[in-house]
Amino acid sequence: MSGSGMRAAAAYGGLAPSDTTEDVRSRGAEAPVQVAVLPVGSFEQHGPYLPLATDTLVACAIAREIAAAYPVHLLPPVTIACSHEHADWPGTVSISAVTLHAVVQDIAASLRRSGVEALVLVNGHGGNYVLGNAVQESSARGERMALFPAAEDWESARQRSGVSTSLLTDMHAGEIETSILLHTHPELVRPGYESADFTADDRRHLLTLGMSAYTDSGVIGRPSLGSAEKGKELLSSLADSFGTYFSILTTGTAEEDGDGPLV
Repeated sequence: MSGSGMRAAAAYGGLAPSDTTEDVRSRGAEAPVQVAVLPVGSFEQHGPYLPLATDTLVACAIAREIAAAYPVHLLPPVTIACSHEHADWPGTVSISAVTLHAVVQDIAASLRRSGVEALVLVNGHGGNYVLGNAVQESSARGERMALFPAAEDWESARQRSGVSTSLLTDMHAGEIETSILLHTHPELVRPGYESADFTADDRRHLLTLGMSAYTDSGVIGRPSLGSAEKGKELLSSLADSFGTYFSILTTGTAEEDGDGPLV
């Protein structure tokens, strides 16, 4: 197999859960409310050193961490989503927000027909804005759906892991994404991240002009600060944060955490 073929196999190997139907049946029998977890990524440029599938790999890494800690039904990822702001770079592929919304709603409806009442969307791409609308609409209809992680979950993970770049600055292919891939898929991180730092904190016209108006390399952040140790701690923190989401979806109430009650 060629070098590029090996990288492709590594990138997509292991993304599909290995459950059998009996595994799902057994897990569901023990839970008053079954919760499914759907990773949603993207296929877009992440500079010259991270793969196009980075957001999908990140979403899957978070989802796997959740599945290791909670009795959830782990689904295979949605690998192409709304990456229109990256269209100026080769390799980027997008679907419309309408299509992504429809895919999520169809998956949720199919799960409900099979007895899985709650769905968590684990989003790995900031441009998938429509996922928030899908969750709002579903919740208003009385359906159980959540979007994870929230910005507050990322901020807690950033602080706990020692990530020094702020969430504003760490916008794309920066310290967080590089750290998670160095931990989960180091073979896919190519040389060059050590000297690729670039910041552009004022991005107020991003939706109109796209990413190319703010970066030539496709990078906005400080990937040179990334490490596998930070990536491991980021995922651990996010798994801990998920506990409140799981409680809300299964019992309708939020447990208290170290910062006090959540409502």
